[in-house]
Amino acid sequence: MNTSVRNALTRRTFLMGLAAAPIALSAGCSSGRFDLSSGPAGVAAASSDGSLRPLPIPPLAESTVDAAGVRHFALRAQAGNTEMLSGVKTATWGFNGSVLGPTVRTRRGETVKFTLDNALPEETTVHWHGVHIPARFDGGPHQMVMPGGRWEPTWTVNQPAATLWYHPHPHGATEKHAYRGLAGMFLVDDDNADSLNLPSTYGVDDIPLIIQDRRFDAAGALDESDPTDAGLLGDTIVTNGVAGAHLEVSTELVRLRILNGSGGRMYNLGFSGDHDFTMIASDGGLLTEAVPLTRIALSPGERVEIVVAAGSGAPIMLRAYPFDDQPDIDRDTATEYGLTDSFDVLELRPVPEPARSRALPTVLAAIARLEPSTAVVERRFDLQWFMINGARMDMNRIDFTSAVDTTEVWTIRNDDNWPHNFHVHDTQFQILCGSPQIVEDSSMRLRAPRLQRSRSRWG
Repeated sequence: MNTSVRNALTRRTFLMGLAAAPIALSAGCSSGRFDLSSGPAGVAAASSDGSLRPLPIPPLAESTVDAAGVRHFALRAQAGNTEMLSGVKTATWGFNGSVLGPTVRTRRGETVKFTLDNALPEETTVHWHGVHIPARFDGGPHQMVMPGGRWEPTWTVNQPAATLWYHPHPHGATEKHAYRGLAGMFLVDDDNADSLNLPSTYGVDDIPLIIQDRRFDAAGALDESDPTDAGLLGDTIVTNGVAGAHLEVSTELVRLRILNGSGGRMYNLGFSGDHDFTMIASDGGLLTEAVPLTRIALSPGERVEIVVAAGSGAPIMLRAYPFDDQPDIDRDTATEYGLTDSFDVLELRPVPEPARSRALPTVLAAIARLEPSTAVVERRFDLQWFMINGARMDMNRIDFTSAVDTTEVWTIRNDDNWPHNFHVHDTQFQILCGSPQIVEDSSMRLRAPRLQRSRSRWG
């Protein structure tokens, strides 16, 4: 079995990023191959030398629990300055700091309440990406928080352990607000995950990794000019808010919770020397079993959890590789969307005597399967330019409604000559495409020109 997750981008395929739970991925939905090995060698790659800075670890968000057992968090969207480039101060936005935000950690079954204060000069929102949440607290573009305003969403956490995230979602300005630095991790724990003895010491062997691309002008300010159809493609990678970072690994195994926090760039991630790693979770939570890989591709908004043996031997570099393992890829499209670029992301440096780690468990989580024959309706979505089914977004229009606790089959097709990222908030999915044969995952980009998806009760 091929252990690399291969995901294609063509004039008749698309990339999918979902706030969803485990699904089955098929690799047999397309054929053909296009070699990009003669493309650009790379841009803004960090060198493996002493100039790399220690990776910043976002702090865990502070919280208090009231007499009723409700856990309270406070977030403040604010402006600041960050040394993204070494020695250069850049104007940025962040939650409770100058850039990014604290890692929110919650537990299944507890009730949480957030107080969001907007100290920015313009309206914004906080959307809980991947969180199972009442619609009135989703934080989408209908729920703007004015400058100087406050918003207080609350809900009971009711989903499996997973790596989620939060970010603004104002209509027409989502990318800009995240580009300036408004993003943070949102982790959910549960009893099953606790029982598995996975690497779980936050900041030691359990590391949040927010990967983003940026462009800077000559003065070191963020360059927001000339956006493309793919979004603001940058030529510099920042990881947890800094460019050129390394992580000191003090255990045999390290768990990386990776978020593609870019607005338009896709990453084909792997380690130097094709050092293998193990995928244990996707956007929606743990897989049924760990899967060995050498590459994993992420489109904007996607998360993945991997475990890598990096606690001994020489340092290894996490890299974004060109998409040269993709069949049917178009060279012009690949270059325009940055798929021929290569970046160093993070160097893992082992300490002389790392602590021993437990072996990964064979079984991770039980995943319920949907039965397509029980679908109450089938829907089709054709993506072209900035439209779905020939219509642009209108915040005052509702295209359809779905019934909770029913299954639907969705067919999604890219009728365009550029890749489209596609996700649906607060939903679990099962991919139907040929014979599932690689890995269960919640947010894979498939190479099928016709994709069917079943939706579970979280719609």
